[in-house]
Amino acid sequence: MRTTLLILLAMRLTVPGHVAAQDRAAPVRVILFVADGAGAGHWGIASWALERPAVMQFPVAGLVDTQGADHVVTGSAAAATALAIGVRTSRGALGVDRNGQPHETAFEAARAHGRATGLITTTSIVDATPAAFITHSRTRRDWPMIFADYARFQPEVMLGGGRAILSGSFGRGRADGSAIRNGYTYVTTADALRALDLSHTDRLLGLFTDGDLPLAPERDPSLAGLTDAALHVLGRDPDGFLLLVEQEETDTQAHRNAGIDTLTREMLALDDAIQTALRYREDHPETLIVVTADHETGGLSVRGDYTGEPGDIALYYHTTGHTAEPVPIFAIGPGAQMFGGFIRNDDVGRHLLAIVRGEVRPTGHER
Repeated sequence: MRTTLLILLAMRLTVPGHVAAQDRAAPVRVILFVADGAGAGHWGIASWALERPAVMQFPVAGLVDTQGADHVVTGSAAAATALAIGVRTSRGALGVDRNGQPHETAFEAARAHGRATGLITTTSIVDATPAAFITHSRTRRDWPMIFADYARFQPEVMLGGGRAILSGSFGRGRADGSAIRNGYTYVTTADALRALDLSHTDRLLGLFTDGDLPLAPERDPSLAGLTDAALHVLGRDPDGFLLLVEQEETDTQAHRNAGIDTLTREMLALDDAIQTALRYREDHPETLIVVTADHETGGLSVRGDYTGEPGDIALYYHTTGHTAEPVPIFAIGPGAQMFGGFIRNDDVGRHLLAIVRGEVRPTGHER
């Protein structure tokens, strides 16, 4: 088996450099990938399946402590909130601290500074991870508040699943999310997305299934295709953008203790999307790309399968739930050095906020 990225992390763990407060400017374009539930084991699969995963091009790597404000083993809502507002919170909360007080999210900060915003997910667009960047709620199940916040904020791009939220009866009649659609160019199929002239599309909503998108490789549009479409739209904003790309199936399939073929396909789909972002960065070197996870799922490890051919591997799970294992983080571009070393999840959020607010000009390790 090829050397896993866990060893790579140990070899090149990067400590964040000092950023002078008076040195003010910011990368214009920020792409944040969240591989939900993906710990070192998931990246070990990527290292085994690919000779050189996309993240091996990233000069900065580290580990993220995923604890919440009042718990060690966290969930997606609290973990995504730490990334979105730079503050740890209680389980199930979105965009608020442990006392229920709302804080500015990275999306809100980006908009306040003239930047476009976009989200992509392989699950419903109102699921916990994307919702943490838009809404402020003590619980991820407060659908009326979540829908109202989405309808109010309206990111320039939203792509994923969750078409049922527009039916007016989402959550067994508890809430009507139909207002979320207002003001968008709206598509529901991959062919319709491909047919759009994205050079003249200012606001794009694509909901391709009622719930989760299909598994890779049946997923169409692919995560890479969605990323490419979003970058075409958001990249037209002269003030820049913040794009969130979530790969949910790395979490869902680990909850199910799925086999190696399934998780390998999902990691390859993620790698394709990251490669798409890297190609975009070739033409736009001011782009910062950060890849991380909200938490680890499954206690997943990759071991030799001694019943098969030499070099075969097998997956071993320790749980169907989440764990407190640190998750990898990778960064490339202006500000990358801020995300190196062993840091907390709320550190990641604070760094993102500082960057989209234009409060710092990070230096070093920016390749």
